[in-house]
Amino acid sequence: MLLSFLMLQSCGTTKVENSKKNYAKYQAVIDSIFQAHPESNGIMVHIEAPKKEISWSGSVGYSDVENKIKLTPDQPALIASTIKTYISATILRLQEQNKLDIDEPIKKHLTNKTINLFESDGYDLDSIKIKHLLSHTSGIQDYANEEYLDWVDNNQKHRWTRDEQLELTIKTGDRLGKPEDVFNYADANYLLCTEIIENTTNKPFYESIRELLKYEEFGFLNTWFPTLESKPKQTKPLVHQYWGEKNWDSHNQDISWDLYGGGGIATTTKELAQFSYNLFNNKIIKNVNTLNLISTPIQTKDGKDNKYGLGLSLGEVNGYTSYGHGGFWGTVVLYFPQLDTSIAVYILERDKGKLRKDVLEALVFELVQKEYYS
Repeated sequence: MLLSFLMLQSCGTTKVENSKKNYAKYQAVIDSIFQAHPESNGIMVHIEAPKKEISWSGSVGYSDVENKIKLTPDQPALIASTIKTYISATILRLQEQNKLDIDEPIKKHLTNKTINLFESDGYDLDSIKIKHLLSHTSGIQDYANEEYLDWVDNNQKHRWTRDEQLELTIKTGDRLGKPEDVFNYADANYLLCTEIIENTTNKPFYESIRELLKYEEFGFLNTWFPTLESKPKQTKPLVHQYWGEKNWDSHNQDISWDLYGGGGIATTTKELAQFSYNLFNNKIIKNVNTLNLISTPIQTKDGKDNKYGLGLSLGEVNGYTSYGHGGFWGTVVLYFPQLDTSIAVYILERDKGKLRKDVLEALVFELVQKEYYS
């Protein structure tokens, strides 16, 4: 009996030691990449793989470059378009509850004001379905183009409304085609999705997202929509996110330019990775058939292999299939079904956003090495 107890103790100690050793390797990955690219300002990572007993956050660099404030792993950041998977999951939860169907026309779920706006520009809202918004196959133009970014650059304190951005969508140009004619990535699709969420639940979209995606159940205490919701009391300060090309610092802007569904959420790498992991392990959407819709691309007549499902991209890293989404500020989260692992990465300088790929490749390599030798 004593021998068995000592063996169990020994095994437990070995597991802890191995975990610490592997965590050191993960930290070494981002330290090395940051050392080679200090102009990235900061790198943040979380790896979530509960069945492998991995839940690790790491960081290197600065949360505020100007004041040389060191970055900590548990600080939140704006995730920009990475939010689109949250919006899609919310819509699919409503489908799971039989409150809507993504094959329904969007006209059934929009306000009269929005219907009149889009129909005035020739859009047939009876033929555009909710799934076309989620997959960017609606034929709707995008307001978030270079001209828009230039205007934001010169008016960084302007407070946008969703209606104002939808009106800008119509002013930007005519429809690109009928539904499923073309794939055209457009934030306007997701602004319409948040209106659909509100009209279905009779609540502000951010409250519905919080409830339907089960933030309270999962202990997501550091995920919120800044300026639409109060910052959680225990949450650390938002990091500064930069765009060197335009000399942007996210703290100098009214974030409403990317707030109403195309972007908007602030969260930590840990809660982002846990959201991803929970989603693909049927903890948010229980119905397998409903969840499978999220990773099913809609083919378009333009012949583009868009590798985009409903609010997420389909890809691979080191030969391993991935599901996830990146964002404007250098954020990304990917779930790897073969590894049953989610990884979130933030690069705090947009100009160095390509380093996300380097970080992911190096971390996946370490994870596979761990599995091979364990």
